[in-house]
Formats: sequence, structure tokens, C-alpha cells
Amino acid sequence: MTAPLRVGNASGFYGDRFDAVREMLTGGPLDVLTGDYLAELTMLILGRSRLKDPGRGYATTFLRQLEEGLGLAHERGVKIVTNAGGLNPAGLADAVRELAEKVGVPVRVAHVEGDSLPVPDGFLTANAYLGGAGIAACLRAGADIVVTGRVTDAALVTGPAAAHFGWGPEDHDALAGAVVAGHVLECGTQATGGNYSFFRGHDIRRPGFPVAEIHADGSSVITKHDGTGGVVDLGTVTAQLLYETGGARYAGPDVTARLDTVRLAADGPGRVRISGVRGEAPPPTLKAGLTRLGGWRNEVVFVLTGLDIDAKAQLVRDQIADAFARAGRQPDEVRWELARTDRADATTEETASALLRLVVRDQDPDAVGRALSGVAIELALGSYPGFHVTAPPGKGAPYGVFEARYVPAGDVDHVAVLPDGRRETQEPPARTRTLSEAGQPPLPAPLDAGPTRVAPLGLVAGARSGDKGGDANIGVWAGGDDAWRWLVHELTVERLRELLPETAGLPVVRHVLPNLRALNFTVHGLLGEGVAAQYRFDPQAKAVGEWLRSRRLEIPVALLDSADAPEVHA
Repeated sequence: MTAPLRVGNASGFYGDRFDAVREMLTGGPLDVLTGDYLAELTMLILGRSRLKDPGRGYATTFLRQLEEGLGLAHERGVKIVTNAGGLNPAGLADAVRELAEKVGVPVRVAHVEGDSLPVPDGFLTANAYLGGAGIAACLRAGADIVVTGRVTDAALVTGPAAAHFGWGPEDHDALAGAVVAGHVLECGTQATGGNYSFFRGHDIRRPGFPVAEIHADGSSVITKHDGTGGVVDLGTVTAQLLYETGGARYAGPDVTARLDTVRLAADGPGRVRISGVRGEAPPPTLKAGLTRLGGWRNEVVFVLTGLDIDAKAQLVRDQIADAFARAGRQPDEVRWELARTDRADATTEETASALLRLVVRDQDPDAVGRALSGVAIELALGSYPGFHVTAPPGKGAPYGVFEARYVPAGDVDHVAVLPDGRRETQEPPARTRTLSEAGQPPLPAPLDAGPTRVAPLGLVAGARSGDKGGDANIGVWAGGDDAWRWLVHELTVERLRELLPETAGLPVVRHVLPNLRALNFTVHGLLGEGVAAQYRFDPQAKAVGEWLRSRRLEIPVALLDSADAPEVHA
């Protein structure tokens, strides 16, 4: 019987904890170490970097981490697989070879390319999301390090697992299990207690990075190295499974994983088993991400202190509007947001103050530069009492836009460049299935609520939220069967809109995942043109779930007083 494959992750984003590579290589046994450095915003950042230096376009942090990690991985026989190649995987692969020669470590380096697509006029980058086949080919050819460009986050796990177990493209259930394990690992410490609703019950000052023990049938156990901080339990794994996913069908280039078949079970302290995952043929198209510079933006934050906050805010709005009118033009987009952070009879000046945020955007940099900063500064001695701003207005900065498109898988060249330089083209799956929504599952019987009292939703439910382009994803789960019976009937789309008024008027889709006792909401358009556009206060929707948990509604007293209720303080 083939031994389980131990896959660890040492990076969830470009800028994650620098010493995680060393920590993962020295903290316990591993077969493969992955690093996820790419996100929608990262591609834009790398695109601008490549404009300055065509030889770059990759995550340079990874090279610095390898200066020590290369020798450690070689000593321990650990393969390294990373998407740090970004827009230039061949360039990073060459840089790794140079580093290996410099530090005297013999390693075989391979890379995967072909994700780069023709860039349409007006865009900066265009990349398809590849699957794990190229990674698997590199590892089968003896690579010690595999560098990729834009692959799906889960491909960093499906590729090594397919190579290790000999899976083929038709092994849908096994591949789907690896996709689910990869999705849990991809954001690093979010699977081990980071960004977790119920953080108060655990020491997460320095959570360890996650490890997946993957078995030949695609099932896995999520854990972490002994002695590292944080926690792995049913809640942390559920939270990460819901992060930035949608409905029951989670589509990727290797397989469509059925999230409604996922089963979680405790497997001992700090261990959660994932089993039962079913897979279907992948869709005939690949997702492609395109980035472009959308224009220019600037912002000013006015501090309003003490009495008459609303009147002070209105005065500033009127003065700015009047200044734009006298100048003969205003920026294409002008957005105001008043954050009432002030308290009555406050004991410090800061807690007596509210923040009035002005954001402007325009295609013309001059319209958001001096045109705004001059107006704001000229108000300094002629506006509301106590006038000041959090920082002097700047010249403005460019903002980006992310767009998702879909291209036929057969139109994309997926190439594994093996350690000996041979190029091996990966054929797209022969069998595909057009993606469609899964039918709604039957709901459990409603809970006989009994007496209720008004309390925050977060006393009985956890949540995690994030972004996909301009859409926000909000995953909400219950810890027990009774709480689930109440939640699934209470938290409808209409109820969500009542609790989160910012979602009013936006399309909202609710997905039900009974095995996880979870609901997943997609709020279309909440984030405008995506994180790079900085459209709203929380541009990646990271805290929308916690906002939802703070909202108060009638909750059955039996749930609030249950021994299963999480440790939360209102």
C-alpha cells in the first residue's frame, strides 16, 4: 500500500511569514512543501513590477526564503512546489538554479508555463488558471523544485498527489479529495486558527502552518507540526472550506469537487479527517484572470470631534462640492463615508472623534491629485471647529481592476518544462462536464425554538468571508444540529439583506451545505471592480462575516444556553 503523502504549506500570500519555510522544514516530517504567493491583487503588482524590469514578474521573497531552505529541503528529501513564478516562472526557475549553484546544493528544478495568454489592449496581465497535471509531470521526471505561474491554489496539492499515487485524469473522486485538502492548505494559518471567529478559546498568537496527510483514495487528515501554535479542529477546517467558495460544485481544471459530499470528523487531538469527497469531470473551460489599470484614486480622511458630528460632516461635503463646482469639474466618482467611531462624553480625544472618508476616482490623475489636495488643504482654517485630517492629501495613485473570463481548455498550452529541459505538453481532460448549479438539498425540520432573546448571531454561528473579483463570499456555519436547524431556516437571503443593509439591491445567492452545517452566500458586486480598485472600506470583504456575526436578532434561548454554544463574548 502506498504511504500517505504529507504536504505542508508555508505561504498563503505574497508577504506571509518569512520564516515559515524553515519552520515547516525543521518542525516535523514532510514529503512536499508548497507555497501559495498569488492572488488577484498580486498579479497586478507583479505586472507593474515587470513593466519596470522585464526579467522580474515573480515573487522575489521566495528566493530569499530558499537561501536557507534549499539545503534543509535537500537534507530531508522534501520536494518544493510553488506558484511564486507569477508572470515569469522560467525566470524564477533560472534564479533558483543560480542560487543552488551559489549555495552548493544539487537540486533539479522544473517549471510549468503556458498560463500566460495574449493580453488584450488596455490590459496589463492575462493568465489562465492551470491544473496540477504539469506539476505532476515535473515531479515524475525527478524534479526537486517545481515553479509555476498561475495555477489554481489547489493544484499545488493535486499535482504532487497525482504524481505520488499515480492518479490519472479520470480519478475524479481522488482528485476531488486532493482539491479539498488543497483548499484547506492554501491560505496557510487560516486553517490553524488564524482569522477564526472563535479565537478566544485558543492560543493563536503564532499559529503553525497546516499539513495534509493525503491517502491513495483522496481522503486526508489536516493537522500541523507538533509543538506549533494555533489549533486544528472541526471549526477551523470548516471555516477554511467555506472561504471563497460558492455552491456545491467547486470547479477547477482537474476536477469539479462536490463540496456537498465533504465529511469532516475528529481524528484525535489536532487532527481532522476529510473523507467522502466525490468528484465530477471538470468544465470544458478554464478561468482566466485579467488585470488592468482602471484609473487614479485619492482619499482624504477628515477627523470630526465632539458635538454636532453630522452637521460638521455636512459642512465639509458642501464645501468640497462647492469647490469642485467653482473649478468647473469634479472627479468621475466621489464617495463619502462617515464612520461614527465617536463616543459621548469620551475620556480621550480620539474616542470623541468620528472619521469622514472621502474617496475620489477618475481616469485623469490631475482630477484626483492637486485638484483634491488643494481643496482639502485650503479648508484648514475655514471649515468646522477642530478641523484636521489623518494625513496630508497625496498626489493620488493608480488603482487596478480584475476581470474573470473563461477560455476553452484546449486553447491553452499547458507545458511542463522538465529538469533536463524537455518540454512536455499536458493535454486537457478528454471528458468534461458543463458546470451547472446543484439542486438544493432537503432541509432539516425547523427547530421548535421556544423562548427567544435578542443577541448577536455570532453567539451561535461562525463565519468567514472573502473576495472573488467584485463579489463577496460569506460562509456561515453552526456547531451543532439544533443550531443548524435554526440557522438554515432563519438566515435566508432576505434576512441577510436585513442584517447587512449594504447588500440591499445587490444579487445574493444562498448555497446550502448540510454535511458542513453551513450556508455560503455570494453577494455579487459588493466590491465593485475588485480589491485592486479599493472600492469600499473593506475591499476584500475580509470582515463582512464578522459584521454579520455582530448583528442582533431573536435567537432561541435554548441555543444561547447550550453547552455546545461557542466561547464568544458579546
